[in-house]
Amino acid sequence: QVQLVESGGGLVQAGGSLRLSCASSGISFSNYALAWFRQAPGKEREFVAGISRSRGNTQYAEFAKARFTISRDNGRHMVYLQMNGLKPEDTAVYYCAAVWTQLSTTILESASYYGDWGQGTQVTVSS
Repeated sequence: QVQLVESGGGLVQAGGSLRLSCASSGISFSNYALAWFRQAPGKEREFVAGISRSRGNTQYAEFAKARFTISRDNGRHMVYLQMNGLKPEDTAVYYCAAVWTQLSTTILESASYYGDWGQGTQVTVSS
């Protein structure tokens, strides 16, 4: 059974930083591309950042570039999202997601490709 468990969310002032973590089990971790998505109240779930399964290629939403960094530890079956320079508009529930990919460089931005999701962690940024 696939499990993805996020942690690290919380309340932070604008300009602050948070590091989200996602622990996985039940999958052959190194064969999966991983991503972070977020969903704010009344909005659709949106792609934040993704990382390919083994070569560590990364891709970011425009709003995340230069502020957020996604990384993975295949040995620990963990994926991380370092978020710096947080803004009130970053307030959302953040989810990690995993999808098996054939190619080692694939990163998928559409949530519809991902079949495995965590329960989410709340990030609240105060102004």
